[in-house]
Amino acid sequence: MYKKAMQGVTGKNREKVAAVFSALGDETRLEILAQLRGGERCVCELTEAIETGQSRLSFHLKVLKEAGLIKDRPEGRWIYYSIHADAMEELEDMVRLLREGGKASRGTSRC
Repeated sequence: MYKKAMQGVTGKNREKVAAVFSALGDETRLEILAQLRGGERCVCELTEAIETGQSRLSFHLKVLKEAGLIKDRPEGRWIYYSIHADAMEELEDMVRLLREGGKASRGTSRC
């Protein structure tokens, strides 16, 4: 999903990387990810843990899912959410690429 972004953040890859970082740019979504660190959680458990309404929670879950950071699994009348492990590894790769790129460009500015 983000592997091409590791070869250079350009074009459509840049849009995908921006969507991931945008999804991470909200305190509620960060709290959702923190709640999911311990494993899969039912939407009803997340609603209670985050102390928010289901419609607001659904919006934030949708953003995280569209960014590829979480996945869902329906079971009966409930939906269970979990962190998408591969996406987290790719996010780590993106941050590493940005960090290493910054180190490589130090002292090479023409300005």
